[in-house]
Parts: sequence; structure tokens; C-alpha cells
Amino acid sequence: MKVALIGYGYWGPNIARNLNRTKKAELYAICDMDENKLDKAKKLYGDSVRYVKDYHDLINEVDGFAIALRQDISYPIAQELLKAGKHLFMEKPLAVSAKEVEVLGKLSEEYGVALHVDHIMVFHPIIRYIKKMIDSGEMGELLYFDISRMNLGPHIKSDINAMWDLAVHDLAVVDYLCGGLEVKRVSASGLSHYGSSEELTYLTLEYDGIVASVRSSWLSPIKERRMIIGGTKKMVIFDDMKIDEKLVICDKGFDVSGDFEEYGKYEARVRLGDLLVPHIETEDILLNSIEHFIECIKEKKESIAGYKQAYRVISVLEQADKSMEGK
Repeated sequence: MKVALIGYGYWGPNIARNLNRTKKAELYAICDMDENKLDKAKKLYGDSVRYVKDYHDLINEVDGFAIALRQDISYPIAQELLKAGKHLFMEKPLAVSAKEVEVLGKLSEEYGVALHVDHIMVFHPIIRYIKKMIDSGEMGELLYFDISRMNLGPHIKSDINAMWDLAVHDLAVVDYLCGGLEVKRVSASGLSHYGSSEELTYLTLEYDGIVASVRSSWLSPIKERRMIIGGTKKMVIFDDMKIDEKLVICDKGFDVSGDFEEYGKYEARVRLGDLLVPHIETEDILLNSIEHFIECIKEKKESIAGYKQAYRVISVLEQADKSMEGK
């Protein structure tokens, strides 16, 4: 199966590397309007890949495209390629509005092609491990998510805020772990100091019986990517910045006895159990995402990071924007 990449800028080289690495598809061509970027790509891939400035030259030669462009640029291109019957691997967020996501989703269904969003953290082996814990009942009922994704920069974007840039990863993970559970309430606040976009955001999501707090920042002196998930039986800490012990499973919580209906007739005692650090093999999560996209094409199945998940994620981001605007 032949796949062409459109956009060899910030993230495009990583997609190209993994498309070239996988044995499930062929990196057929790289497309970018900047000849200097194409020259950089040619130094890596030589004559094994085609290099073009116009993606239209490739439409009749490939099965699918990977698009690594800004959302305002990628949206009309995605519409055109879906109508041409091409499978699409899209960078996050899929579009700038839930309405646009819905348009792309309907086109993918109408023309019978795969539409996959690179919600890359969904394909992390530790997230898969946690998902199994939740689905098996090992964690009990989910109670909360406490998530931080912070860094100093590496730059402040003008087209989107920190929440749209960073929290989209965490929202996709929460959505995946909760099985697409409906969000009941969204609230958010943020700080915009160096431009028109918020560089620091605090986002709260409320589900039935579950609350999620997500902090996103380009203004932090430390780099942090940490997720704490609380369940009634067990809790987990996923710290992606650690070299070892990225996942710690805590057999801690509360044991409740008595009758909650009568005041003073119940007790909630802290349970301090063991800590477990499971061994989980390291994997390239971008490669996992790309190979899932290819499997969806070959097996004609819907991506776990498809347009329906993207619609739920972007709907939350839109509600959060309105909350920050006081609407």
C-alpha cells in the first residue's frame, strides 16, 4: 500500500521516518511547497521516494495520504482527498471546529475510506495497560483524572492556545479510557500574556461520577507529563518523563463500612496497600498509530482514534473556549 506525506515541517519528518520504517506500507512520496525541505528529505531517503511540490501529482498514484499541516490549511485538502477516495492519516486536532470534523467524517463514510487522527497517546503501551485494568474491573469504578502537561515553550503558537495544542492529547486519552463517555459539564480558565492565545490553561470536565482536571502550559520552568487516575479499588500514576518506573500502580483507597443513609453510622478508612511497578516494553507510539491506520484500511474497520473521537474531543475544546470567554 502506497502512502504519500503532505508537509515536511515540524512533525512531518517523524511521520516520514515511521512510514519508511513500517513493513505494512510504503512511503511513496513526500510533498512540500518548500524546496529546501524537500532537499532535506532527499538526503535521508534518496531516490527511494518521490519528491513533489503539488500533491495533485500523486492522487492517482497512491492509496492514502498523511497530512502534517496546520488545520486551516489541511481542512480543504482533506475534503478534496476524501472525495477522491483516499485514506487519510491526519495530525491533531483534526479540524478547528466540531462542525468541520463532522463534515470530514461524513465524507469518509460516504466514500468508504479510513480517516485516522494522530491522537498519539492513545497508542502508548502504558495507556493500553491502564485500559485493560479499567475494563477488567481491577481499578474499580473510575473517580478522577488529574493531568499535567507542561513545558517552557518550546514556542508559543499564534494559531491555537496551549489547550488546543497540548490538552488534545489528554482529552483523547480520557475519552479512550472512559469508553467515549458523554461529558456533562466543561469549565476552563486561562492566561494570555505574550499574545492573543492562552499560554496556560486549566480545564475541568465532569462526567457521571467522574471528574477530570487537565492543566496545559507553555510557561512552566519544568517539563511535566503526568497523569494520576483514581479508582475505587486502585489508583495509578503515569509519569511519562521518567526513564524507569513510568507507571506505578497503587493499591490504595478507602474502605467504607456502615450505612451512608444515617449520619454517624458509617466509616471511610484509608487503605494503604502495596505499590506495583509493572514492566511494560517500550514502543514507538507514532509507529503504533501509523500501523493502526494501515490495519484499519486493510481490515475495513473504524479507527479507535477516528473522527467520532475527534468530534468528542473538539466539542470539549469548543466548550472550554466559550467558558474562558465567559459565555
